[in-house]
Amino acid sequence: MEGKEILKKLSDLNAVSGSEYLLQDDLECTFKPYVNEIKKGKMGDFIAIKRGEGEDRLKILITAHVDEIGLMVTDIDERGFVSFTNVGGVDPKTLPAQEVIIHGLRDVHGVIGAKPPHVLTEKDRKKAIKMDEMVIDCGMTKDELKELVKIGDYITIKKESLELLGDFITGKALDNRVGIMALYECAKELNKIKHTADVYFAATTQEERGLLGIKTTTYEVNPDIGIVVDVTFGDKYANPDIQLECGKGVEITIGPNIHPELSEKLIKLADEYGIPYTIDVAPGGTGTETWNLQVTREGVPTLLVSVPIKYMHTSTEIVNYKDIVRAGRLLALFISSLKNWGDIYA
Repeated sequence: MEGKEILKKLSDLNAVSGSEYLLQDDLECTFKPYVNEIKKGKMGDFIAIKRGEGEDRLKILITAHVDEIGLMVTDIDERGFVSFTNVGGVDPKTLPAQEVIIHGLRDVHGVIGAKPPHVLTEKDRKKAIKMDEMVIDCGMTKDELKELVKIGDYITIKKESLELLGDFITGKALDNRVGIMALYECAKELNKIKHTADVYFAATTQEERGLLGIKTTTYEVNPDIGIVVDVTFGDKYANPDIQLECGKGVEITIGPNIHPELSEKLIKLADEYGIPYTIDVAPGGTGTETWNLQVTREGVPTLLVSVPIKYMHTSTEIVNYKDIVRAGRLLALFISSLKNWGDIYA
């Protein structure tokens, strides 16, 4: 199966924060041909380990969070309508008229109802609907629904991934299955070149709930170097502060959350091998797992590589697969260039 097809499959699977374990078996099938060992963690996290050559090997942790944003059942009223809340950063404006799946005893399909514009007042037409004013209609009575659904069940948007023109793909959970695929492309590339470091490819959990799972994964691995791969904004048309566009390369972050010598080495490799990139200057937090990775245990030298997507945190996110391949190749070249700490400060 080609990388694009794997990305589409992973995006179509459902793993809202707290249910990441649902993807562990699929991740094992994806990474197993390219690594030496697989570990499945207690929090639903997943680690694929590729051993390096030689002795006194560096341990490099490369992470991408595997959870996605979603919804959760909070009530079933007398009409059989389901109230819900968000898990992670869901924009309420994107929800009306969406098809959804409630993951109960079995999957229950429904729609987020919206009043027809014909019956709205002029005032109502101008305001956004709040999440606590929305309900899901499954076409069932309260008693029928309560046989299948309970408070606390997860809800996801029903949306299949699609290939668009060129190398563009749209899907509901590209944030951050895109990062997972960058790890996959890196693992493939490392099978073609020599490297001395042991590489830990980690699909981490509950990033969308506050960068949580990276703490336990980093504590377990105790790496010499940590690299986070996440998505970033590729909607240059939408905001003048956004400099990156989908299909035109990756983003390398610099700032106090990032190790200066490592980022300098990464940039030099990108220049040497003609991998297009943009520099992101982050004077504070990066909004990614690097924030917690850097300060776990006695501290971890950290890097951040990001892949641009459009329409982040909607059900129609878009990525250019070439950027995923570029990120994977850059990571592999970086890993193969390191033999010991002397290489970093040389």
